[in-house]
Amino acid sequence: MVEPVIIVPYDPNWKNLYEIEQEDIVARIGEYIQDIQHMGSTSVEALAAKPIIDIMIGIRTLEDAKHCIPPLELVGYEYVSEFEKDLPMRRYLRKSTGGIRTHHIHMVERSSDFWNKHITFRDILRSDTSIRDAYAALKYRLAEAYRDDREGYTDAKTDFIETALSIRKIGNYE
Repeated sequence: MVEPVIIVPYDPNWKNLYEIEQEDIVARIGEYIQDIQHMGSTSVEALAAKPIIDIMIGIRTLEDAKHCIPPLELVGYEYVSEFEKDLPMRRYLRKSTGGIRTHHIHMVERSSDFWNKHITFRDILRSDTSIRDAYAALKYRLAEAYRDDREGYTDAKTDFIETALSIRKIGNYE
C-alpha cells in the first residue's frame, strides 16, 4: 500500500515528539552518536509538513551503524537497506504506529556533505521566513501533484533546495 503524500499545517507538538524520541535513542545508542538533530520540515517553526519526525544521527563512521540498528529495531524501527543503492552514505530507518509512519532516522557520518547540506537547509528555513513560506507553498502544490508518488514528491523539491543552498553560498552566509 502506498502512503499518500499529505501536508499539514505546523504542529508545535512536533518539537516535543522529537525530544521524546531523541532521549530514547540516546539512551539506547548514545555511545555511537556524535550529534543528533531534528531535521526536515517538522523541525521548522510555522512550516507545513508531512507529519513525520525526521531525526538525523551523526556517527563517526558508517561502520558504527551496524551497532546502532539492532537496538533501534527493538523499539519499532524498520531498517530499510534498499535505499542505500541510491544513498550509500545514509542508513535509513522508519517507524510506524497503527500503520501510519511517524518517524524517520537518517544515520550518516557527522562530517559528511549529507549532514552539512541538510542542517544548512533546515537553518535557512528557520532564519528566512520568505524562503520558508515559498517552500511551504511548493510543498502543498507538489503534494497534490504527487499524492501517490513519494519519490516524485521528494525529487520535485530538489531544485528549490539546491537554489536555497546556492543563495546561501553566494551570499557568503556560511
